[in-house]
Amino acid sequence: MDSAGNTAEMRHRIDRYLEQLSPTRLQLAADFLAALAEKDSEDATQELLDIPGFIDSFEKGRQDLAEGRIADWRTIRSDV
Repeated sequence: MDSAGNTAEMRHRIDRYLEQLSPTRLQLAADFLAALAEKDSEDATQELLDIPGFIDSFEKGRQDLAEGRIADWRTIRSDV
């Protein structure tokens, strides 16, 4: 089974478990899932920060955007 199928099955199993939980346990599960999502977000942020020159490039991009130095991607890539 591919990862999409595994993911769909896992979501289905999680839904079945959630339906069985008391409101107190459901809140606990929601808090736990929020913590996991935050950890994933932090990991993704750190991965970007670990790229050499990323911060400088990001700041330059923000400055370009603020000063109107942007291009419509459709004029650059008409094949997408």
